[in-house]
Amino acid sequence: MKFGIDCLLTEKELRGPLRGQRTALLAHPASVTASLTHSLDALAACGDIKITSAFGPQHGLRGDKQDNMIESPHFTDPVHGIPVFSLYGDVRRPTGEMMDSFDVLLIDLQDLGCRVYTFSTTLLYVLEAAAEHGKSVWVLDRPNPAGRPAEGLLLRPGWESFVGAGPMLMRHGLTLGEMGRWFVEHYELDVDYRVIAMEGWRPDEAPGFGWPAPDRSWVNPSPNAPTLSMARAYAGTVMVEGTTLSEGRGTTRPLELFGAPGIDARSVLSTMHDIAPGWLGGCRLRECWFEPTFHKHVGVLCNGIQIHPDGRDYDHIAFRPWRLVALAFKAIRHIYPEYRIWRDFTYEYETDKLPIDVINGGTALREWVDDPSSDAGDLDNLASTDEALWHEQVRPHVNYQ
Repeated sequence: MKFGIDCLLTEKELRGPLRGQRTALLAHPASVTASLTHSLDALAACGDIKITSAFGPQHGLRGDKQDNMIESPHFTDPVHGIPVFSLYGDVRRPTGEMMDSFDVLLIDLQDLGCRVYTFSTTLLYVLEAAAEHGKSVWVLDRPNPAGRPAEGLLLRPGWESFVGAGPMLMRHGLTLGEMGRWFVEHYELDVDYRVIAMEGWRPDEAPGFGWPAPDRSWVNPSPNAPTLSMARAYAGTVMVEGTTLSEGRGTTRPLELFGAPGIDARSVLSTMHDIAPGWLGGCRLRECWFEPTFHKHVGVLCNGIQIHPDGRDYDHIAFRPWRLVALAFKAIRHIYPEYRIWRDFTYEYETDKLPIDVINGGTALREWVDDPSSDAGDLDNLASTDEALWHEQVRPHVNYQ
């Protein structure tokens, strides 16, 4: 199969509208061609494309910033001599000066298929700025490595943030190009928007179910996205960022495992099976021990659970990471009623809301966990309703079958 960048490079007619246009690129370390050449270098080598600037999202064009809310500076690219503007620094929306540096912006970002992963928010901000300034935006489409399944709650009105661009599901099931189409319609944006589509992407096929394994190498789109398993689990494990539990930052398996000192993982697993065994399908869960080298519980032994969404036990449809991690929270609350699960700190520039609520786009998940009278069916009914609504909304924008 071919990603959007590879189609643009090999099919000269696709590049025709770029001739004579000042072109910019929004990219990160995973913005590479099939030969692992970075897209900036590959595009600059095309004689018919004039690259005048570049942009980096959260974690930077180089992907060197390890944690959330660690900002990247602007700089001049040492190879191509063009300005590289940070969209996760002193601004998160492109300024007029930045927009003046190009006529067409190419976006080549490997996404993870989760609302909280901020590249989709950056896409919306760029589309809004392009509509205001009369610029064109092209998405060079890439696979959604989490595939087509969609799960979670829709973001509620008033809960928009940098980790919640709009009323999307937590696990949205779209490519970035498809998401852009939905943004344009939902927000009624008057913008020249195009998608350079992939060729041959079959999101329902094993073994990748979204990621074309083993044909394409995995490159981290952000420092803590090291594996396909992380991408599959992320729509659940990202919620751990809003808790006092470790999400595995500071280990070699970030956002594939979670735990804390003082937690009995075996008891948690047993209680999860008691509460909602049907939410544990499609993967293997394993008790583990880990000691983070940085971030939460640094240098302290933690007991936890690793999610294994791979191997012969992996079932792409049965695996529901959002429900699985919500169930882990519910089990911890059941075993340890006074445990301080929810962490209170500034999360992605939101200072007056609990991070777990910012992540989930509302209070429903936290309230379900904390309510001793609620059961699995209560949350499942909420989520199932939202999931059906989302599928109906995005159906016209789905480009790959």
